[in-house]
Amino acid sequence: MKVPVVSTINGPAQGSYILRGLAAAARSSYFKFTVGCVLIYVVMEVCFDAKGFNEVDVSKVLGRFSIAENITEAQAQGNNGIVTRNQTNDIPGVPADVLSDNIRINSSAGKLCPLIPPNLVGYIPTKMDVPSLEAVESEFPDVMPGGHFRPKECTSRHRVAILVPYRNRAEHLKIFIYNIHRVLARQQIDYGVFVIEQGDDKEFNRAKLFNVGYLESTALYDYQCFVFHDIDLVPVDDRNVYTCPQQPRHMSVRIDSRSGVPYVLMFGGVSALSKELMLRVNGYSNLYWGWGGEDDDMTFRLKHIKQTILRRPADIARYTSLKHTQSKKNAGRHAILKKWKERYTKDGLNSVKYKIMNLEFKKLYTWILVDLRDP
Repeated sequence: MKVPVVSTINGPAQGSYILRGLAAAARSSYFKFTVGCVLIYVVMEVCFDAKGFNEVDVSKVLGRFSIAENITEAQAQGNNGIVTRNQTNDIPGVPADVLSDNIRINSSAGKLCPLIPPNLVGYIPTKMDVPSLEAVESEFPDVMPGGHFRPKECTSRHRVAILVPYRNRAEHLKIFIYNIHRVLARQQIDYGVFVIEQGDDKEFNRAKLFNVGYLESTALYDYQCFVFHDIDLVPVDDRNVYTCPQQPRHMSVRIDSRSGVPYVLMFGGVSALSKELMLRVNGYSNLYWGWGGEDDDMTFRLKHIKQTILRRPADIARYTSLKHTQSKKNAGRHAILKKWKERYTKDGLNSVKYKIMNLEFKKLYTWILVDLRDP
């Protein structure tokens, strides 16, 4: 601030001018002091956990912002949503949303896992010759009973429930369970695998089993997000990290040699939702008995709350399909789908009825046998 020259002013005018100058200086100092306090507060909030007062490495905090800029740059440059090695520090090609998901860190105390899991290798071919799950349990010593895994070396940034509807697919079950752990254990996520088996004799109700899986898994653990997973789809690239998405994520973009999806609103196969979104749309509909319709119903629910379905690049979001006979189609699915809007607030998590017939924590998964018939 330029200091006024007062020696050339005499008498009362001089005193008045001095007072005005001092007032201006005071206002300026107060402004600087206020700004300084705000900046100090921001730095303290960023660098320290106010509740636990756990010190954070400032370089890591600053690194988050540079990585966030890299994400924006990757998306702006049209790199298919991939962050490449020259955009981050020696990071293999991974979807940009892996970084953005990981920046929204888990609030748990402890050493957080790296933004990019260090053990990712990319393509992992599906192992098809799995003799039995009992025979391969020793290959997964770090998987806890119930198929629950969490990294020992750090605190995971995501708590993820893998929900798998099931009936009469014993051969698929052992292949899926074996291979899903081979891939997910490399991603440093805190995950549990739930196989929800329909034990009654009614037509298969995939969506209702998802609702059961959601309710039963959240009763056991504080999961943040959910991957709704067909048992006949096995991930083959560990860069397709099962992180918790901010928006709905359709994950099975490429199946076998088929690249892309049949239609843009598709949400079937393998999809992920946060707990918040699952609650906002009231879960899946319980009305779809037989094949088809339930995924489109969920898509309409998500669009209704102004959500956009996101997808990763097809060369990463790829899966092997296990051969199977398609279930009987639901002839009435189109009529049910037409009325999705008038019933979605009362048809879903808040209306699902079922009976638990058995629940067992097997070594590599939690098995929930359920009767879906109304009591």
